[in-house]
Amino acid sequence: MRGIVPSPLPAAYKRNGKTTPGLLANPFISHFISPSLPNIHHRSPPAISSPNVTNFHTHIHSGSCTFRLPRHKPCQPIRSLSSQPSHRPDFSPPGRPKPTKSATQTRRLKSTNSLTSSLSQKHILNTHYLSRSTKMAGPSDAIRRKHKVTVVGSGNWGTTVAKLVAENTKEHSDIFEEDVQMWVYEENVTIPSDSPHHAAVGDKPQKLTEVINTYHENVKYLPKIPLPSNVVANPSLVDAVKDSSILIFNLPHEFIGNVCKQIKGHILPYARGVSCIKGVTVTEDKVELICEYISESLGIYCGALSGANIANEIANELWCETTIAYNTPLCDRRGENGSNGANGEHHRDARGQISKTELTPVPQDYPPADHNELRKLFDRPYFTVSMVSDVVGVSLAGALKNIVALACGFIEGHGWNMTAKTAVMRRGMLETIQFCQEFFPETIQEMTFWESAGWSDMIVSCTSARNWRYSKMAVERGVSLYEVERTELNGQKLQGISTTKEVMSFLKARGVQDKYPLFKAVEGIVDGTFEVKDIPVLFRQ
Repeated sequence: MRGIVPSPLPAAYKRNGKTTPGLLANPFISHFISPSLPNIHHRSPPAISSPNVTNFHTHIHSGSCTFRLPRHKPCQPIRSLSSQPSHRPDFSPPGRPKPTKSATQTRRLKSTNSLTSSLSQKHILNTHYLSRSTKMAGPSDAIRRKHKVTVVGSGNWGTTVAKLVAENTKEHSDIFEEDVQMWVYEENVTIPSDSPHHAAVGDKPQKLTEVINTYHENVKYLPKIPLPSNVVANPSLVDAVKDSSILIFNLPHEFIGNVCKQIKGHILPYARGVSCIKGVTVTEDKVELICEYISESLGIYCGALSGANIANEIANELWCETTIAYNTPLCDRRGENGSNGANGEHHRDARGQISKTELTPVPQDYPPADHNELRKLFDRPYFTVSMVSDVVGVSLAGALKNIVALACGFIEGHGWNMTAKTAVMRRGMLETIQFCQEFFPETIQEMTFWESAGWSDMIVSCTSARNWRYSKMAVERGVSLYEVERTELNGQKLQGISTTKEVMSFLKARGVQDKYPLFKAVEGIVDGTFEVKDIPVLFRQ
């Protein structure tokens, strides 16, 4: 029968004729248990998760009895081992002096105290570090919105960029909205007879946007290349850029002025841009980068992408590199606590002067618009992105290499060998760097010319691009470059011709054209005042 034991536990009891000390004879137990035990029950002890938890009692089980001990106090932080009061009972017989600590024990105790103090200090430092980490991680928790991306342009290169960007927005859906708007200049197209989509519509003309959105292929400008389903073709320019925080400009440079006029006032004030348009606008008065023209026209910041890039090869996922120049505005540079870090400083333009454009910071509930985010947007396994801050170097290298490409075509069409062509490329790069350093000394970085936007782009342009191809054709046929442009390009213009004219006009206005013998030779050959054989002579001047 269960019940309370009516008498105290005996100090000793007999078993098989022998006297056995009772539980209370143990001084450790007697230290905790009162001689009267009203709380002793004939029951099994309850499960205890931890003896240090205040809400539980400690139980000692002996035979069929359970002894309920007083509650433990909650754990206290360890200050040092010597500072803890001893709960160990004194087993010394009465009258015997308590043992004193030996010298060895004292040394051990001091060593233990020192170690405990060191561990305690490390614990404090680690706690401080963790608290800092927690504070630094806070702003990321506040990011609620994602970047919406629009590609302005849908030609061969524009559609290729939309393809790779859409692949990345899907992979990084925590940063970007998955759908990528692509503005398409609406036109009627006939699906080619060899296309797998021809059977569905036959020869009936179709709107290009409907074809792209239905069959996920730009059958006119990038045929036989499947596009991700999250590329959304939009015939309305204003609607395509609406609410987009990242704008990618990719269309012929002669149309950029009209495009900026149409979308001005219809974009987010804190939108950021990347121009994939190679070239610059040059007059007798100034050299204007296309990305800076976009910035000033729209009141936003715009970087530049350039490199040894051939659209069809990239669309077929053949590996190559590119360079993105993006000098993150000061108002977008976030500190440790996630706040924008301009500190009253102003963004500076390509010449190192305070920019005329008053930028609106990207809100803090967006992911930061900086090198890391842009690399995630553009970089693919087949498209390696290098990030730099030198917008001038990337833009001018992409423009001036067209002049050098014309010269290489003239050389090859004349029948000279590869060594002559490499001499022209070397001279061309020297004059490109010289031009940048002479007119943009505050911001140019010479290492930029070792990027894909520099030497790599020049090599490709001088061996396979159309400026090289048609200048070579002109010499081989014995006709002017203007004649080849008229008969072979279906109304399009060779960018090398216009760049040569504009750059030489700029140099002549300053009386420094003789410092650039290669540029001068190309202009003379285009106009018919020089012959290809005159190039070595001009180099000696």
